[in-house]
Amino acid sequence: MTSETPRAGDLLVRIGAIVFFVGAAATLVTLLPLFLGSDPLPTAAYLVSMLMGVGFAVAGAGVLRSIAAQRREARSSSRR
Repeated sequence: MTSETPRAGDLLVRIGAIVFFVGAAATLVTLLPLFLGSDPLPTAAYLVSMLMGVGFAVAGAGVLRSIAAQRREARSSSRR
C-alpha cells in the first residue's frame, strides 16, 4: 500500500478495471464452445460479455474526472 491519498476518479478507475476483467473473462468463456464444438451458451452469457465495454467506459469516466480535478487544482493554485 502506498501512503498516497486517493484522488477524484481513482475509485471509478478501479471499479471499471474490475468490471472490464469480468467482461473479458465472460468473453473468453462464451468463445470456448466455438472452439470446442459444443452447444452455444445461453443469451445471458453473451450479455455478461458486454460488461467489458461498460468497464472501459466507467474507467474512462474516472480518468476524465481525475483530469478535471487536476485542472481545477492547477487553476486555483495559479490564482494565488
